[in-house]
Amino acid sequence: MLESFAVALPLTMAVVMVASGIAKLRHPDDLGSWQQLGVPAALRQPWLLRLHPWGEVVLGVALAVLGGILGLLAALVCVVLMAAYTWMVVNALRRPEGAECACFGARKPVTRVTAVRNVWLTAVSVASATVIWTNPLFGGAVATGISEWSWIAVAVVATITGLLVVWPSADASNGAVAHAVPAVPLRASETPGEDGMLDYVRTRTPAVPVTLADGTTANLRKLASHRPLLLMAVSETCGACEQVVARIGHYRELLPEVDVRVLVMDTPEHSSLTDVNEPQSLHDPEGYVRESIADWPVPTAVLLGIDGMLAGGPESGSEGVDAFVGDVYEGLHGTRPQSSLA
Repeated sequence: MLESFAVALPLTMAVVMVASGIAKLRHPDDLGSWQQLGVPAALRQPWLLRLHPWGEVVLGVALAVLGGILGLLAALVCVVLMAAYTWMVVNALRRPEGAECACFGARKPVTRVTAVRNVWLTAVSVASATVIWTNPLFGGAVATGISEWSWIAVAVVATITGLLVVWPSADASNGAVAHAVPAVPLRASETPGEDGMLDYVRTRTPAVPVTLADGTTANLRKLASHRPLLLMAVSETCGACEQVVARIGHYRELLPEVDVRVLVMDTPEHSSLTDVNEPQSLHDPEGYVRESIADWPVPTAVLLGIDGMLAGGPESGSEGVDAFVGDVYEGLHGTRPQSSLA
């Protein structure tokens, strides 16, 4: 029986790790979601983000083909990794604004099912570490082969794991990040509706390139597809912009469901507003964003929805931006914010 689980447990975790790594390669994550999930700032590095999926694939292969002391080391690394994932998921579940996780490629809200799945995978990884050392040093569980009892053990463990991985997030509304921000009717883009009321006319978010503070390039529409994005178009030479920039931290505290990002015309190396902390500042020296949405003055705020459409704005002026943030808050929470916002 020990031999059966020495094959079943490492192979199950091997499949999970390889599948997770491949899914992340097909659907790359971003540093913003790492921050949202609670990854420590020291680990939120672009190079680590790129290597993360490959590391999971390599670890999965090691669990399958290594035994003895080498297999044990690989299993212990897996235990630490799964325990860290579980810790972040549980913490995210406790936060009122929730979080999303790209654990298996596609971003999904962190729910109780996510936590149960990760606790189970952590338990399987711990159990794997207790038996993997009995497998051949080179060849591991693969070389041991699957006996009749091993097939039963593999089927039981793999079935439970598979169900938890694909289980629908039925409780996504409990502590999950809002999937979309409701359209916010604002003065700059209102048109009369059939009932005489003013309706906000939504247009597509432009799929134009923007430069992040760390020098990487992103597609604006794709950048906003993970979380609603509130752009604050400002300039270093604009007096009214100073008030908006000074309130960015307050805006972020007020709207944790939204990525509030500064948008400037200068390149990262030439701007005093460059911020490499997530959510990073955005830089548009060619003016693609402004020319694709509206010829706005600064400061201006515009809200981008995750559905690829504008969700509000643009709204200009420091007082207009304050009122806009208040409108977004009211759209999300049903009441005006208890602050000095208009």
